[in-house]
Amino acid sequence: MTVNSQNRIFGLDVLRAAAILMVVSSHVLWIYPKSNALIPTLLELFGFWGVELFFVLSGFLIGSILYQSYVSNSFTIQSVFRFLKRRWFRTLPNYYLVLILNIGIAFFIGYQVENVGLYFVFLQNFLGKAPAFFPESWSLSVEEFAYLLLPFALFMGTFSVVKNKSKRFLIIVFSLFIIFVSTKVVFNETQMVSNLTEWNSNLKSVVIYRIDAILVGVLIAWIRFNFEVFWKKYKVHFAFLGIGVFFFLLFGITSSNLRIEQSSFFWNVVYLPLTSFGFAFFFPIFTEWKISTSWLKFPVEFTSKISYSIYLLHYSVILQLMKYFVDTTVLSSLERHYFTLCYLLITFLFSSILFHFYEKPMMNLRDKN
Repeated sequence: MTVNSQNRIFGLDVLRAAAILMVVSSHVLWIYPKSNALIPTLLELFGFWGVELFFVLSGFLIGSILYQSYVSNSFTIQSVFRFLKRRWFRTLPNYYLVLILNIGIAFFIGYQVENVGLYFVFLQNFLGKAPAFFPESWSLSVEEFAYLLLPFALFMGTFSVVKNKSKRFLIIVFSLFIIFVSTKVVFNETQMVSNLTEWNSNLKSVVIYRIDAILVGVLIAWIRFNFEVFWKKYKVHFAFLGIGVFFFLLFGITSSNLRIEQSSFFWNVVYLPLTSFGFAFFFPIFTEWKISTSWLKFPVEFTSKISYSIYLLHYSVILQLMKYFVDTTVLSSLERHYFTLCYLLITFLFSSILFHFYEKPMMNLRDKN
């Protein structure tokens, strides 16, 4: 769970690597002409799945950290700030560096940035649709507010009448989950979306409607610690449940004719949490996958380590600059393939540089304090 290789769980590295590869593969579509064919549609879905998997994975990791701290020590306000310091050392330096890079690129290409100050405090998509600038940052806002909300809620919970720390942890997290699912119910009652584009920008990418995705990961972390034998014994059964969820999401929705205009409650309230739980069902089997063959370990662990840098750099920085200098609309099919290969190589190269010379030193500085 940490950057230390000896403490890493290979299965979680697989999930993290898969998530970032799904996100990157979806943005490759910007290089090719728009198409409704199967592969482009699937790649677009991969982009959605990759971020949703990141949410559950992030919740699982911070939930594991907070749970162990919560039940083994006196969870004080100092515990809250210790957790936030470690999270912010991990996430903010990279984010602010790339945000400034994006502002510079926008100025260079003549793009007008709206409400840029909101990006510095993660408010660009807190209550509604985010501006088009630095679009992938929407998910980082969701994560940062989850990081901020959860430890303070746990601290306030220490004053409750529930003395059992484990039960109190569960009650707090589950209550927050219900609250944020309820925000989607309110959205469904008060707003109308007529297509997936509106749904994507007005619901899926808005902070107050999405923190429950992180909380699903926190809830399964609690299950792992409290029902370890059950977790391990039925890991394959849970994986089949996850497969069943995604089979329904891929094929059942179409066969059931669950269109967004006729089935707003399903799309606005059920679909996103169902996706989160679908991914959660895979965690028992992946957390127990701790040993890998040597040929597989390096690429998976390498991709996992630099995944945050990849996420920040790959689209608004690298692909946008490459598209600015090269008009991909006039390229032949073969030339687009070469362009895509160059894009992927450049993305991994610069992400590796950012990780080794900036992100990792910042985490090392965190660990010294």
